[in-house]
Parts: sequence; C-alpha cells; structure tokens
Amino acid sequence: MAYKIRVVLDVEKDVIRDILVNETINLEDLHFIIAKSFGFQGLEMASFYRTNEDWEQGEEIPLFDMSDDGTALCMRNSLLKNVLTKEGDNLIYVYDFLSMWTFFVELSKIEAIDKKDLPKVMLSIGEKPDKAPEKEFTAEAEFDDFDSLDDDDFENLDEFDYDNY
Repeated sequence: MAYKIRVVLDVEKDVIRDILVNETINLEDLHFIIAKSFGFQGLEMASFYRTNEDWEQGEEIPLFDMSDDGTALCMRNSLLKNVLTKEGDNLIYVYDFLSMWTFFVELSKIEAIDKKDLPKVMLSIGEKPDKAPEKEFTAEAEFDDFDSLDDDDFENLDEFDYDNY
C-alpha cells in the first residue's frame, strides 16, 4: 500500500506538500523525505510526536535511540504503517531544534498503487520562509508574575549549610 501524507509547515502563509510514500518505510526515511521536500538538507536533529485529533503533542519519537541498551523508541525502529494506521492519523514533526521548524503531518489517504516510483511529491504549495517563525512556549507555573515575589518566598541561600550534603 501507499500512503498519501499531507505535510503542512506551521508558518503564516500556506506551505504544503502532499507526499506519496510506501507504507513500509520507517520514520527516519519519512524525516528525510519531508526535510528534502521543503528544501532542507536533513542534517539537523528532529523528532516526531504522536498527536490526537486536536493536534495535542504526545509521545516523542526521536531521530536517534539515546538509551544505554539500544532498545528505546526512535525513528529507525518505527515503521510508518505502525504509527499512522488509518486515514486521519496525525503526527507533529519538529526539524532543527534551534530553529524549531514545526510541521503537521496527516495520513490523508491509503492507496493501492504501484510502489516502484516512491517516494513522490504529488503537490507542492508555497515555499518555506528564510527563517522559522518564533515560537512562544508557555509552561504551567506556580506563580504568574515572578516580579511580585518577595525575598521571603525563597530560602536565604547565605544561611544554607552546604556541608551537610
């Protein structure tokens, strides 16, 4: 089977690629296909993230296995057909963690076609900007405004006894 994957770059103007790939490739192959289809070399670190239908970021699938025993989840040991199992399944793809290029990846169609000419870019709309848009990251914090904290809210570190540790 072949998978028609729609990849949308998260930027102001529409930048979209529809890519036809073999369902048996791994996510490392998909990483290189996506990167090259948007004009990147594919040399930067990247990760896929599982998502739900609301595009909420879930489990990370990193480019490399960083575990000591070599058994952690990574792109190389994740087959596309096992990650995207039905039409409408989504992933978030982040390329180059210094720039944070972010893509929305959706399995738009499963087709029974000849697989010898794959991968193939079926649709290309727009070009990536020269620079990634700035991302605003928010984290849940106990304090909304750190400027409003008193010195009494923290221990006096000058009085802390470091010899006990």
